[in-house]
Amino acid sequence: MEQEQSPAMFTRRRTLAAAGGMLAAGALVGSAARPAAAAAPTTSADAIVVGAGLAGLVAASELAAAGRTVLLVDQENEANLGGQAFWSFGGLFLVNSDEQRLMGVKDSKDLAWQDWLGTAGFDRGVNDPAGEDYWAYKWAEAYVDFASGEKRSWLHGLGVRWFPLVGWAERGGGLADGHGNSVPRFHVTWGTGPAVMEPFEKKVRAAVAKGLVTFKFRHRVDGLVLTNGAVTGVRGSVLEPSSAARGVRSSRTVVGEFELAAPVVIVTSGGIGGDHDLVRRNWPARLGTPPKRMITGVPEYVDGRMLGITEAAGARLVNRDRMWHYTEGIQNYAPIWKDHGIRILPGPSSLWLDAKGRRLPVPGLPGYDTLGTLKLIMDTGYDYSWFVTTQKILAKEFALSGSEQNPDLTNKDIPLTLSRIWQSPEPVEKFKKNGVDFVVADTLPELVTGMNRLTGTNLINHADLKYRIDARDRETDNPYTKDLQVMGINNALAYPGDRLSRTAGLHKILDPSARPLVAVRLNILTRKTLGGLQTDLSGRVLAPSGRPIPGLYAAGEVAGFGGGGIHGYRALEGTFLGNCLFSGRQAGRAAAAATAS
Repeated sequence: MEQEQSPAMFTRRRTLAAAGGMLAAGALVGSAARPAAAAAPTTSADAIVVGAGLAGLVAASELAAAGRTVLLVDQENEANLGGQAFWSFGGLFLVNSDEQRLMGVKDSKDLAWQDWLGTAGFDRGVNDPAGEDYWAYKWAEAYVDFASGEKRSWLHGLGVRWFPLVGWAERGGGLADGHGNSVPRFHVTWGTGPAVMEPFEKKVRAAVAKGLVTFKFRHRVDGLVLTNGAVTGVRGSVLEPSSAARGVRSSRTVVGEFELAAPVVIVTSGGIGGDHDLVRRNWPARLGTPPKRMITGVPEYVDGRMLGITEAAGARLVNRDRMWHYTEGIQNYAPIWKDHGIRILPGPSSLWLDAKGRRLPVPGLPGYDTLGTLKLIMDTGYDYSWFVTTQKILAKEFALSGSEQNPDLTNKDIPLTLSRIWQSPEPVEKFKKNGVDFVVADTLPELVTGMNRLTGTNLINHADLKYRIDARDRETDNPYTKDLQVMGINNALAYPGDRLSRTAGLHKILDPSARPLVAVRLNILTRKTLGGLQTDLSGRVLAPSGRPIPGLYAAGEVAGFGGGGIHGYRALEGTFLGNCLFSGRQAGRAAAAATAS
């Protein structure tokens, strides 16, 4: 991929005031320059963790395990403990696992590393200590080693378990050394996202009971405190108490100020996916014009504030233009936050069309190449696309991302989970009935009429769409084909995990026995920030000079999931939660060692 630098991605010096934050000049030079209004009683601890999401919980648990006292600070209320991890599907990238071997999958560290490099496309100074990808590459090496070795046993020892049918996400662009997973590696946690965070929440709550961890909810950090070039604490605003439910927008009314002191501060505050303006401002040119309309896959509090605040304290931000957004977003008919969207996790069989009903070219196939498909869609001049499918495909292949959309897995209900093999999950059927993006019809003319009515256009032509569907359907008459999607369906059916639960038997879209026909308008769904604070393998935040800033660490999405961009340009899926775990552990252990007496 081309090397490009986009305009100041997380540089929020000019925008933080509008966001409700204040970057006082005193944060850059120490307490003497702070305005008098910032003065507040100071609370001290061995470490401060900013952000109570998964990476923050892991870091805090590691510090407490080493006997350190921790102040865990978050602008939201206690209902949001665990952050975005709570809402996740709980997918984890594991290599050569027991679950893979049970499914007959032959995987290895070498194959995983080949896939990671082919996907990441690191090209920004991998061998140059000043390069943006220098530490990202080292983090990627370390993480693939972790995912191939200790990761499963570590989590298993904490009580985490996985659904035995390993998923095959991001199947790639068609070449062995290119993008994508060569084999299934997406391990769905039994209990989904809440079960991933549960052992670390328990550890932290136990540490609270022992007096080692103190929660500081509704404490919004507005600046880092610097003393002689070292980070020695945080300061900010106390927000009024909030009883808002998890994920629901909370008040930003300030009722006081605070200052906290510690020899180390770990920033684990997440990315920018809840701020559409920031997403558009940093949208990479290689993905086309930013969408005019997007829906949101993360709560509104995922606002990117700490990226600008940490940069203002001297941190280096790298890979500013790298991000990860989904192309299969549907509007939530029962939204929790503004513009709340849910992602369809598709099997391989739905026909993917652009806004005019033209079939997307490769790699625009369901489940193959998220960002490759995003570019294809944006190149059409429209910010949405379509699945045209059948009830038979929908029932077997549609899953929805999110813990709340998977009550069978989240609640560890074995009979209900097994029912996915022979019936459509109830949440999918509810979206089909209530979701504004769904069109259901018995005939193709009726389907086309509904699609055009939904968008208020006449972009879909019945004769053209029928021609394209007929062309695809003819390719199913033989056990061989030139159609890459039909090849992919046959490939999926050769894998037991897909055949049992994720791939419908190959059939014609216009087969009357597979009806009704279903069309789904797919929206761009914001999600992850792939660039961020550059860190070394200990999680220490680096300055533009390449030197660590004393006392400052970062982990999770705010650090590009490690090193300022461990994924490079693209991700292999199951690697976001996993890298919050890994980078939180690295930073927590390093900070504990740094504060040893």
